[in-house]
Amino acid sequence: MTKNYPWYSSYPSHVPHEINPDEYTSLQAILDEVASKYPHRTGWANMGAKFSFSQMARSSKAFAGYLQSLPDMHPGDRVAIMMPNLLQYIVVLFGCLRAGFVVVNINPLYTAREVHHTLQDSGAKVLVAIENFGTTVQQALPDTNCKHIVTTAVGDLFPFFKRHLINFVVRKIKKMVPTYHLPHAITFHEALTIGENHGFTPHETQSSDLAFLQYTGGTTGVSKGAMLTHRNLLANIAQVGTWIANDMRPGQEVVMTALPLYHIFSLTATFVFMKLASTSVLITNPRDIANLAKEFQKWKFSVVIGVNTLYAAMLNHPAFAALDFSSVRLSVAGGTQVQKVIAERWKQLTN
Repeated sequence: MTKNYPWYSSYPSHVPHEINPDEYTSLQAILDEVASKYPHRTGWANMGAKFSFSQMARSSKAFAGYLQSLPDMHPGDRVAIMMPNLLQYIVVLFGCLRAGFVVVNINPLYTAREVHHTLQDSGAKVLVAIENFGTTVQQALPDTNCKHIVTTAVGDLFPFFKRHLINFVVRKIKKMVPTYHLPHAITFHEALTIGENHGFTPHETQSSDLAFLQYTGGTTGVSKGAMLTHRNLLANIAQVGTWIANDMRPGQEVVMTALPLYHIFSLTATFVFMKLASTSVLITNPRDIANLAKEFQKWKFSVVIGVNTLYAAMLNHPAFAALDFSSVRLSVAGGTQVQKVIAERWKQLTN
C-alpha cells in the first residue's frame, strides 16, 4: 500500500482509516442534528438572503407535508427538481427525502427533449421548476407521468420587499420569464401553505432506501439514472469528511458554492459541509464571473468548490486578483482533472 500510495504512510494516525457509513440512517438526519446543535447559524445564503439550519428544517417539513398531501404519491415515488442554486432547491431536496421520495435532479438548461427523457425514464410524478424555464417544461410534459407541477421564482424565499423587487426585475425588466401555459401548476408558496395546513408525518427512512436517481451526462447514448441510496451518499460524506477533518472547524466555515447542486459533485459537497455546520453561499449564475467576484468579496470565505474551467475563469478575471484569500483553508476541485498550470496559478493566488 505505502509503495503504491506514498500518502498513505503519512496519513494522520489519529484520523481513522475506516469510515462508518451507518452513523446516520438518512441524509435528513444530518440536517436535523445540525439544526439541533446550531439552530440559528446560517446554513445557506443566496443573493443576500439567509436561511438558518432550523429554518431549513421547518420549511423542508412543510414541503414534505405538501408532497404527502397528494393522494397519488407514495414513498419511493420520484420528484424532479429543475432549478439553479437557490434556497428553494434545498427546501425541496430535504422535503422529498423527509417524505421518503426519490429526488431526480434536472439541469434547467436541458432542452425540452432532454427534460422529457428524464421525466419519462424516471417516472417522476412531481416536478418543481423555476419559472424561467416554464416553456421548456410545457414542451417536455406530454407522455410523462408528471401530474403535479410546482413553479418557483428566483426571489421566492427572500424577505418580503426584496422578493417582490427581484421577481419584478426578473420578469418585467430583464424579461427572463417567457410566456408559458401550465394550467394545473401551483406556486412554491402555495405548496408550502398546503404542506403547513396538511402537516408532516415523519417517514421512517432506511439507509438502503433510494435517495436519488442521478442522471448521467449521456456520453454513451441517452442519459441514465444512477440509483443512489441514502447509504451511498452517507458513505461518501463520511469519506470526504475524514479527509478534510484536520482543516475544518465545525460551525465556522463559509463555503462558496458556485457549482450547480443538480450535479453530483456539488450536491455531495453541500451535504459534507452541512454536516460541519458550515454556511454554504449559493451562487445562482456562476457564469457571470464579474458578479461572482462581487459575491466572493462580501464574505470571509474559507472553502472554494469548483471545476477546472471555473478556476481558470476566476484566475483570468482581474477582480479575483484583488480579493482577500487570507481566510481560505481549502480548495476543492472535481468533475475532471485540474490542469497543472491552473492548479499552480491558484496556489500562487490563494496560498
